Amino acid sequence: MLSLTEKKRAATAACPAFCAPRRAALVLLIGAAYSCSAHAEISDTIHPFIQTTFAYDDNLLRLSEFPGQIPDLGDTSRTVQGGFLFERPVGRQLFTGYAKLSHVTFNRFTELNYNGKDALVDWAWQLGNRWQGHLGTSYLETLAPFTDTNSDQRNLRTQRRNYADATWLFHPSWQVRAGFSQFTADYELPAQQINNRTENATELGVDYLAASGSKVGIQLRQLRSNYQFKGNPLFGLPDNDYTQDEIKANVLWLVSGPTKLSFLGGWVRRTHPQSVSGTSSSGANGRLIADWVATGKLRFNANLWREFQVVEGGIVGSSLNKGASLAAFWSATAKVGLNAQLRHEKRDFSTINGFTALDGLSDATNGSSLGLTYAPVNNIQLELDAFRDRRSGNPIVGSNTYRAKGVSFSANVQF
Repeated sequence: MLSLTEKKRAATAACPAFCAPRRAALVLLIGAAYSCSAHAEISDTIHPFIQTTFAYDDNLLRLSEFPGQIPDLGDTSRTVQGGFLFERPVGRQLFTGYAKLSHVTFNRFTELNYNGKDALVDWAWQLGNRWQGHLGTSYLETLAPFTDTNSDQRNLRTQRRNYADATWLFHPSWQVRAGFSQFTADYELPAQQINNRTENATELGVDYLAASGSKVGIQLRQLRSNYQFKGNPLFGLPDNDYTQDEIKANVLWLVSGPTKLSFLGGWVRRTHPQSVSGTSSSGANGRLIADWVATGKLRFNANLWREFQVVEGGIVGSSLNKGASLAAFWSATAKVGLNAQLRHEKRDFSTINGFTALDGLSDATNGSSLGLTYAPVNNIQLELDAFRDRRSGNPIVGSNTYRAKGVSFSANVQF
């Protein structure tokens, strides 16, 4: 494996080797689209698509810059993706999902090249007029982000999720619901396999349904996370297993038409049974989401959150995240759309496994993005995106201070 320094020395100019195949792939993609009708689907059930994306990131590995150092961490990448969407109603049942394969290549960091897989199958079932729910499974294999690692090695992450839920409308204005899901994550890189885990979540809720379509209810949830590799807190190695108990209000308020507010929040306790003294963290947790349709062409989405989250690094396993985001979407014309987003998040690591040495440690990330979409015909979409991220990290917990910006262009054709 080449070191980062050797990669920099071996790097070649990106454009000459990159632009020619980029133009060729784009010509083939658009040519294939125009060679068939916008409605040339295999059937009403299966909708094939192909997509190609070209991207540049000036700090691909999310590494820190040191005073007096101007490292060359940028790289260009190309993604070619193909697959299909499907939707099939059978009586009152609805089967939906997708399957896609991707091939991702990097111009400089070629050892990161990989083949990705992504699939989902969902059965939205209904029994009579009072029972309904979902049964499904998903699979995702992709390159794990570098935001919480200090490695330049390839690290594929495989995620699997199985879920089932049911809702019983026992009264025109009342429903009760229950669900179970299992999530697993596995990492290719040995140094990151400390994050291999299984999460089992069980929830039970009851809701009051207003005639307006709004609802208010209460939800109980328990999440059990079991890590494959155990640490020993007595020797300074945290054991990241935890049990999280939640009681939350579940509110959906349809303010007017498509404008709505949704809130899921309340009290949460996270216990680390194998940590020092079996400590726990508790307090308010929740997320507020506002969707405001200002005009027929302009809408906004805002989020506020305070939640426990997993940290996929090598030192700490979780954090208390507090943040906010604001996004705007403008349909300028029938074919052109613009979108923009601002995001801020602070992660507090003082809640990790009762290790008081981590008290007061945190990091903060600010991000922004801007996108332009253009649909020349019904089955083609072209998209140009740009982003900028900046984080004030904390090296004690393996969180780098970095700046990153980049741009990408993608073309999607659905047959």
